[in-house]
Amino acid sequence: MGQVLSNDPAATVGGVPIGAVKAAAKAISKQAAGEQPAEEAQTEAFDKKETGASDAHGVARDQLRAFIERIERLEEEKATIASDIKDVYGEAKAMGFDTKILRKVIRIRKQDHDERREQEAILDTYLQALGMVSAGEDE
Repeated sequence: MGQVLSNDPAATVGGVPIGAVKAAAKAISKQAAGEQPAEEAQTEAFDKKETGASDAHGVARDQLRAFIERIERLEEEKATIASDIKDVYGEAKAMGFDTKILRKVIRIRKQDHDERREQEAILDTYLQALGMVSAGEDE
């Protein structure tokens, strides 16, 4: 009987959280003293979340739900933006622009200037090696 229970909310006794064991012991003591029925005390203890472990799980659950909802909202926005971009390409095509070339221009503009120059030089080297462009010819 003289066993001291840990204050660590994650600790367990026989797989039962320490907080729950303490709440049950408190309820039994109160019942023995005639203060309150044991079932009401246990329900009250769990309603107040005295176990600590359930608080941690509740916080983690809430954080997880918040992350998932944010990701879902961003996915919806991404789909809306993709649809808007598709519409703009459709408008450009209707006006007579070549959408493949527009996409290539967008891709080129995203590149760093030096990176683009390096890729152009390598492309020129490959084309010359294949005889597709003469050494002095500009594209």
